[in-house]
Amino acid sequence: MIEQTPAPPYYAVIFSSQRREPDPAYDQAAERMLELARQQPGFLGVESARGSDGFGITVSYWRDEAAILAWKHQAEHSATRERGRSHWYQSFHTRVSRVERAYSFGD
Repeated sequence: MIEQTPAPPYYAVIFSSQRREPDPAYDQAAERMLELARQQPGFLGVESARGSDGFGITVSYWRDEAAILAWKHQAEHSATRERGRSHWYQSFHTRVSRVERAYSFGD
């Protein structure tokens, strides 16, 4: 689903990852992180896709850098991130960018 974000500027955190073997615990943790992120001040939405080869990209949208840092340091998110490093991910990259312009088409 394409998120309806506000008019720029706002921020995007782009998380690209390569998963190891499928693990049902990962899916549960991902759902919990989404639920928790939605409760964070400054969270604007998220878009995510994962291929059958385990490569995925998740883009979360935030009002400002302070909201991103608060999410990074949220205790349950930090613990889950560490579990990802040790169990679920072969590799990942996180990129933070400021959205200056946004365009759309359709609904």
